[in-house]
Amino acid sequence: MRDMDRRTFLLTTGRWLAVAALAPTLSGCARLLNWSDSGGGQSDSDTASNEGQSSSTTATGTSTSQSTTTTLRGGPDLAVIRGDSPDLNVRAAVAQLGGMERFVKPKAKVVVKPNVLTGRAPEYAVCTNPIVVGTIVRMCFEAGAAQVTVLDHSTSSPRPAFQEAGLTQATQAAGGTVKYLNNHDFETVQIPGAQALTSCQLVPDVLEADTFINVPICKVHSLAGLTLSMKNLMGIVGAGRANIHSKMATKLTDLSAFVKPQLVILDAHRILVRNGPGGGRLSDVVLTKTCVAGTNQVTIDAYGCKIMGWHPMDLPALAAAAKRGLGDPDLSHHVIYEGTA
Repeated sequence: MRDMDRRTFLLTTGRWLAVAALAPTLSGCARLLNWSDSGGGQSDSDTASNEGQSSSTTATGTSTSQSTTTTLRGGPDLAVIRGDSPDLNVRAAVAQLGGMERFVKPKAKVVVKPNVLTGRAPEYAVCTNPIVVGTIVRMCFEAGAAQVTVLDHSTSSPRPAFQEAGLTQATQAAGGTVKYLNNHDFETVQIPGAQALTSCQLVPDVLEADTFINVPICKVHSLAGLTLSMKNLMGIVGAGRANIHSKMATKLTDLSAFVKPQLVILDAHRILVRNGPGGGRLSDVVLTKTCVAGTNQVTIDAYGCKIMGWHPMDLPALAAAAKRGLGDPDLSHHVIYEGTA
């Protein structure tokens, strides 16, 4: 057993420096986001159904809340960027939070955790977009990272799953390393203060990383309701993962209270609105061309609910996490930047 106090410290202690000025190259979108736009971008030409939900939070191109307009020295709580190119969206969103240098220090060891349920091409919106993941890996190295590892515990054979999803190619092209997890890559750990998930097998890479970046895709899930950042943490669990499906909301909250990513980037370029999490039909996919970045999983997931047309309190895990005090799902209480790249 490794030193859990040290791990908890690494996962819960901030490593922030003063945040850089908001990127001047972003173009503000002074209107409601329109989820019904169709068409792919220069870097992502796959097509999908273009029906969707409309957003209710105004976007002004500066850090705003629903009731006030202000510019904060520390940047917004959430950055929501919409545009044709997933890579530019990611860069613009992280820039609004202060840049990747805020999260990744020189010589840092970084773990990036996409959603790789099973082998599916990007247009099916089952796995995190490989352009998004590749861009994050590049940004980490640009910030001075010494090592960037991309991993997930897929439900099918990991190597073909990553390859079919385009994630092996994107990671390696960006200079990162894919770790194909097997049963020997996990260690049983105790989860202090847990209400249901008092121990489980976790991949130690996440616990030992200097920076952990959670990169879920936005999609429906037959059991959880939606797969967003909290649900995406199931991919760092080893044997016994299926047991989380019992008392799922409580156990996901236990896990989210223990494992706290320094950065969360929600891939909503394409969203799976039916037949999740496995999908398999293009008719179940909506092209929204959106990226959401933030540091709190509850806030990120609340915005993911907004994209999917859900009320945050209707998502059981999110309601449980809010009750536990892990974050505030009321978006009107947060400063949200909404713009275009």
